[in-house]
Amino acid sequence: MDSLGYLLHGFETALTWQNLLYCLVGVTFGMFIGVLPGLGPTAGTALLLPLTFALEPVSAIIMLSGIYYGSMYGGTITSVLINTPGEAASLITCLDGYPLAKQGRAGAALGIAGIGSFIGGIISIVGLVLIGPFLAKQALKFGPPEFFALVILGLSLLLGLMGKSLLKGVIGALFGLSLAFIGLDQSSGIVRFGFGQTELMKGIDFISIAMGMFGLSELFLTAEASLKGKAEEPPKVKGLLPKKEEWGPSMKAIGRGSVLGFIIGLIPGTNSVIPTILSYTMEKKLSKNPSRFGKGALEGVAGPETANNSYCGGALIPLFTLGIPSSPTIAVLLGAFIMHGLTPGPTLFQKNPDLVWGIIASMFIGNAILLIMNLPMANLWAKITMVPYKLLFPIIIIITIVGTYSLNNSMFDVGAMLVFGILGYLFKKAEIPLAPIILTFVLGSLLEKTLLQSLTIFEGSFLGFFTRPISGTILSLAIISFIFSIVSAVRNKRIITEDVEM
Repeated sequence: MDSLGYLLHGFETALTWQNLLYCLVGVTFGMFIGVLPGLGPTAGTALLLPLTFALEPVSAIIMLSGIYYGSMYGGTITSVLINTPGEAASLITCLDGYPLAKQGRAGAALGIAGIGSFIGGIISIVGLVLIGPFLAKQALKFGPPEFFALVILGLSLLLGLMGKSLLKGVIGALFGLSLAFIGLDQSSGIVRFGFGQTELMKGIDFISIAMGMFGLSELFLTAEASLKGKAEEPPKVKGLLPKKEEWGPSMKAIGRGSVLGFIIGLIPGTNSVIPTILSYTMEKKLSKNPSRFGKGALEGVAGPETANNSYCGGALIPLFTLGIPSSPTIAVLLGAFIMHGLTPGPTLFQKNPDLVWGIIASMFIGNAILLIMNLPMANLWAKITMVPYKLLFPIIIIITIVGTYSLNNSMFDVGAMLVFGILGYLFKKAEIPLAPIILTFVLGSLLEKTLLQSLTIFEGSFLGFFTRPISGTILSLAIISFIFSIVSAVRNKRIITEDVEM
């Protein structure tokens, strides 16, 4: 009941005209980012992050959260209409969404995706309301050893984000970790990797890395792709509701997708692609006629799209209660919290209840706004993909440079952002995943801090971690997860090799 009271108070914060405006701006920009091929939620959140510096913390986080789940909605539209996923999680939607569009049923595909996304988003937010405060209270029992163990668990789960090559993924993770160690040493005060540059004494700014690695690199890749082909005219959207006999299977898929996405969102190191793949696989296995999938099965759109948006609410719980980012986009949100003087973790619900519950309440409002925007305006959003990239590219570049400069009024930050943009582009061309880089960069300082504090407590003994029940259990899970991921990666590589030979 306490949570309900706090939530009602949160609506008082979220329903002020300023926060309603920022919520609308966030979800609108998120939709825009979602329909642009390649840009996705991480790049969109990173690009707009510098523009929130002058805002109140609650307004800034409301707007950035709106971009996060708004882009999840936006990617659906181009996946269905022109077979082009706006972001990675919408890739699965192309499998059945586009065949439905070619059959003249684009409206039904977008309609069930919008309904499923709304239901999944609302259910995940309800889960956040019910579980978040409880986990926050439990997290008060955590000390440096427990947080160190959590970081290790998150890093072990990063193996799921390593991409096709485990070696390339490890290279990316180590690169991100090395970036986190630039600046003053937390124990001795010695400057590490400064190279005589005074700007590096405080370390590399998170915004420069995020906007360069995710924002600029995606712009470069999309601009390159736009020079090689032309977008096709999207089909008209008619009839937004499924047939009578399709409602039952679709709603069951929505229910399963809601639970699946929420649970996976709780796990650090995952991303929104994982629940969509699992949801699609589940629906195909449970279907009485699995041969329909890939040819226009409505459940193949309903399940993954629901899981996609349900994941968002679940992914915020580790951030709010433990201060642990569960995905690259959540890592960007963590950076936004820190920039506005907030520390996500066990005390966030106690010290900043207005902010936390205002953000949660705004997510209910944002999902309702998105449902309204997503269906009647689908044709309009699809037209955005027809805008020549030679017009969009310079505008976004200018916004990126101005936003980065406004961070510290420093051209060094702009130069760093451009360097990381080029590095991000080269890494993607080399198929080195960026998710491990940004996550290890964010977790690196916390890893070092909690390790040093823990070793002080244990008088230098690493075995001390296993003498505490919580940290020992979490570290054991991390070791099991690491071994399982390695074995799974080797096995999958062997299977792929066998398939190629056959």
